[in-house]
Amino acid sequence: MNTTYNRIAGQGLERISALSDGLFSIAMTLLVFDIRVPALAVVHNEQDLIAALAALGPRFLMYLMSFLTLGIFWVGSQTQISYFARSDRNLAWIHILFLAAIAIMPFSTSLLAEFITFRTALLIYWGNILLIGIVIYWSWIYAERAGLLKKEATEAVSKAVIRRIYIGQALYALGAALCIFNTYWSIGFIVLVQLNYAIAPRIGFLERL
Repeated sequence: MNTTYNRIAGQGLERISALSDGLFSIAMTLLVFDIRVPALAVVHNEQDLIAALAALGPRFLMYLMSFLTLGIFWVGSQTQISYFARSDRNLAWIHILFLAAIAIMPFSTSLLAEFITFRTALLIYWGNILLIGIVIYWSWIYAERAGLLKKEATEAVSKAVIRRIYIGQALYALGAALCIFNTYWSIGFIVLVQLNYAIAPRIGFLERL
């Protein structure tokens, strides 16, 4: 019986997961490359070194924020993959698009670190997060409608996955909106959102988010 290439392509979930792990590790590593050791020419004593390190504060903050962002989306991605029974060509390409959005994160992080008081830089960073959220949502919805989920992916599981994406993106959007007042307000709020997602399982009602 004849078949088409598109019907047999992209079915290896283990390869999707491996590609995801590899790209996430690269993106998370690239974040730290934006933090450079102070130039020897401008450091002549302890006070100069302390001042130079203090000047790197925004870059350390951006590193922390983006590392948390990537960690949260890696957990979300791996959770979804664990509920996929199989893949197909379309799901594989949706995941590749998701990874393309992840790969932009070091750039949007560097841009915001360099122009931390500029609303445009903050909105580009948020746009990066929004794009990642849209594609990871698309991934789950497609897998569900295409019958690619395991039987363990009950309606309750699906609702929990979708709810987490909705709430996360709504909170990120609220954080981005705060740049109307000050970009530091936005950054502070986004960091709080990320810390909530990182530690929520240990804190009562926040676990439901």
